[in-house]
Amino acid sequence: MSLPHAILTALLEKPSSGLELTRRFDRSIGYFWSATHQQIYRELGKLETDGLIRALPAEQPTRGQKKSYEVLPAGRAELARWTAASQDPKPQRDALLLRLRAAAVVGTAGLEADLRRHLELHERQLAEYQEIEKRDFPPGRDGTEDRLRHLVLQAGIDLETFWTQWLRRALTDVAELPDGEPTRPA
Repeated sequence: MSLPHAILTALLEKPSSGLELTRRFDRSIGYFWSATHQQIYRELGKLETDGLIRALPAEQPTRGQKKSYEVLPAGRAELARWTAASQDPKPQRDALLLRLRAAAVVGTAGLEADLRRHLELHERQLAEYQEIEKRDFPPGRDGTEDRLRHLVLQAGIDLETFWTQWLRRALTDVAELPDGEPTRPA
């Protein structure tokens, strides 16, 4: 699964503690691969047991001090192996799309309001991604790492653009439907 690879990537970018990783997931990696605090800590333990990462020695032994981790050569090799391997795309699973399908047989009550809510959420996410792009990828930042990270962000921008356009179209179509009744008799 990809959570260990997301953690290895983050640790190769910068050795971090579990808390720092959680914060970084919230601000970057979490946009495309989310994980809870507990999942991150559990995975750190597995990666350390498997010899892919190690806790950095503490400067001063203190009770309750957070451990920072770094990737070992075996972890870098595993990440390189995983990166080079092919993987099929995952099938789309979205409850909203399933709800639209269900509305065809049970009626559209409540659907328009939820479509508007989804549109607002996707518009906010799109605006956030665009702000990140302005802040983190000004013209001239074209090193390999920057270009690859920018590609990930551009995927997010493109997906959010798709969803906002599709939701606007869905709202128009749903508004034109008669009375919110099922399309087939019950």
